[in-house]
Amino acid sequence: MDLIEIGKKAKAAAAYLGRLGPADKNRGLRASAQALLDGEAEILCANQEDVIRAMAAGMSRALIDRLELTPARVQAMADGLLQVAMLEDPTGEVLSMKERPNGLVIGRKRVPLGVIGVIYEARPNVTADAFGLCFKAGNAVILKGGSDALESNKAIVCWLKKGLADAGISEDAVCLISDTDRETARKLMRLNQYVDVLIPRGGAGLIRTVVENSTVPVIETGTGNCHIYVDEGADLEMALNIIDNAKTQRIGVCNACESLVVHRAEAQRFLPLLRKRMEEKQVEVRADAEACALVPWFVPATEEDWGSEYLDYILSLKLVGSLEEAIAHINSYNTGHSESIVTRDYEHAQRFLNEIDAAAVYVNASTRFTDGNEFGFGAEIGISTQKLHARGPMGLEALTTTKYIIYGNGQIRE
Repeated sequence: MDLIEIGKKAKAAAAYLGRLGPADKNRGLRASAQALLDGEAEILCANQEDVIRAMAAGMSRALIDRLELTPARVQAMADGLLQVAMLEDPTGEVLSMKERPNGLVIGRKRVPLGVIGVIYEARPNVTADAFGLCFKAGNAVILKGGSDALESNKAIVCWLKKGLADAGISEDAVCLISDTDRETARKLMRLNQYVDVLIPRGGAGLIRTVVENSTVPVIETGTGNCHIYVDEGADLEMALNIIDNAKTQRIGVCNACESLVVHRAEAQRFLPLLRKRMEEKQVEVRADAEACALVPWFVPATEEDWGSEYLDYILSLKLVGSLEEAIAHINSYNTGHSESIVTRDYEHAQRFLNEIDAAAVYVNASTRFTDGNEFGFGAEIGISTQKLHARGPMGLEALTTTKYIIYGNGQIRE
């Protein structure tokens, strides 16, 4: 289908969705969830085509993990839609209402953004998540997935549309651009007449391309060079468990730990323990010269390592002499995503929370919790690392805007 035609259909669908009440939208979500389960065999078959092609092309283990679907992951997509259906509908909420001296009553009301374009890479679960959140918030969504997941995305959208049709709701609430040509993506970035906002989800290259080329407003979701800082006097067993979880529980995600900062006072005790745990999990540690001198098993780091999002079994390691030095290093190299401190010192914890510049800052917990479901938002559409409109995991409220509503009784301005 022509891109302009997709834009027109989505614009009309957005106006239609804006009139739907919560019960109608929840009915559509439940029907779409059931449709995904009904179409599981077809979806998994399509996904296997993508996986086989990706493996032949030499795609990394981490990206294969992102791409591959299983019955459990299809179930998780369906469950995500059901969870969104259970969330409170943010649209229509009146945030304030005040009377002015001239008798005008001025209020502010939460409304849908309209048409949301989502450009993303080889993560087919994003297809269902993005649809569910955009739909519940009253928005139509135009999806432009990566070519690596094309067959998966086509099958998922086909069954989502069937669910909407079964619920008596316009199938144009979700549109998929199946043309994998890069010029088509660039045209979407300039489709101001029909698209109200673009959300890119993927690696640094994709996000940079969208930010630099789009004339449609962009909500920037960031890459994740996430750090964990092990403070002086920290519980070292806790630190090991947090690092292990944040690094290895799932390596190909943006909230995985990529960089480790350790106070020099703990190095002699902690680094051998770290080496043992990381060796067990087959994680390569790229460390500064001081750490390598203590544990020769470590690999010497380069300047590039401090700012890398590996999405692989690799972890950078920097020794520091103070909390101030740790904060300075993290703020120099982080991507504004998620950062964590392991500490027993309350004042250090508070300083870390206050001075680290990131969307999510943790004390004594894994960075892997930066997620819409974990934060209670339902499935997320992305994690914003910018500071305007939305920051952090983006749930339903982040997919709305506000407008002023004004009641008068004949007032005119003098």
